[in-house]
Amino acid sequence: MDLSTGQPRPASRHWRFTGWLLAAVWLFFLSVPLATASHQPQPWRRVLGVAALAAFAVGYVLLFQWARRLRQALRPIPARRARAALLLLLALGLASIPGTGGDWLATLVYVAAAAVFLLPSREALACVVVCALTPALASWLVPGWEAESGIFFAVLLASFAMFGVSRLAQRNSELQAAQQEIGRLAVAEERARAARDLHDILGHSLTVVAIKAELAGRLIEVDTERAAVEIAEVESLARAALSDVRQTVGAYREVSLAAELAGARSALAAAGIAADLPAEVPTLPDEWDRLFGWAVREGVTNVVRHSGARCCTIRVRSDQVEVIDDGRGPSTPDANGHGLVGLRERARQLDAAVSVGRRPDGSGFLLRVHAPAEAR
Repeated sequence: MDLSTGQPRPASRHWRFTGWLLAAVWLFFLSVPLATASHQPQPWRRVLGVAALAAFAVGYVLLFQWARRLRQALRPIPARRARAALLLLLALGLASIPGTGGDWLATLVYVAAAAVFLLPSREALACVVVCALTPALASWLVPGWEAESGIFFAVLLASFAMFGVSRLAQRNSELQAAQQEIGRLAVAEERARAARDLHDILGHSLTVVAIKAELAGRLIEVDTERAAVEIAEVESLARAALSDVRQTVGAYREVSLAAELAGARSALAAAGIAADLPAEVPTLPDEWDRLFGWAVREGVTNVVRHSGARCCTIRVRSDQVEVIDDGRGPSTPDANGHGLVGLRERARQLDAAVSVGRRPDGSGFLLRVHAPAEAR
């Protein structure tokens, strides 16, 4: 399975050879009728018998390989074509009668086995019964042909063996289909993760860039030096955002709580929002440090973009992080922006809870990511 495309990889040369061998190994049953045909005194009987048996053997192997490829490709075997192929196989066996006599009945072993592999259960069972009873019926109808009990048991044994092979092939096909589905879902999940990370990274960075550019535009006529400083910071932020995108495309971008708090301080200052941030943060496991970092990033981005707040407070404890502002608050009781959806997906992987809503006093906005004790 190629996880980049969700498509099955081509079978290796080893397995293709194994498939041919699996079909050809059973041809030893034709040794008796072949010996009979090769010892015919009349040349035309000898040639016809050997040629018919050779064509029968080649047809059987090709038929088996055709059905095997369809099963590997997870495609159904066309019933009409399967019936026509079986009739052709039977006709080749009958064509060998002038050279093989009653020994042609050995070809029924292959017809029965092919029927089990190709046809639906009821049709295959009927074909097996007919092939098993034909030797006894033929010995009764054709003088000189002896009833071959060995053919009867060979038909049953070959049919039973082919039934096991067909069930195994079916299970392998189902397993391959499941692997393809897993591969497809893995590709979809990876694409969703990359899209989510790019949204979170660029959403935060470009928001700060836009605010600083707007501030520089207002200052350019009033304070040229301060405007130049803001423009330089815009350039620096743009380069950092480009670096973040490259890291995200190349591999999973590590986010840390300390780095996001530093970035939050800069973003809030650029937006003219007073920041109340913790002087130090507790030591956290790596996965929780990353989750809390994403929470700070998403919360501060929303504050800068949408809140109209004058003050933003970030509180960090060992089991939770909160981003609080005194702005307009969420437009709905439970906001569902793309960034919050991504944050919830990350939190769900650690059995953490994400709360979004107004502050307890009914104003502003509160984003809380809480780690239940049992999840820690």
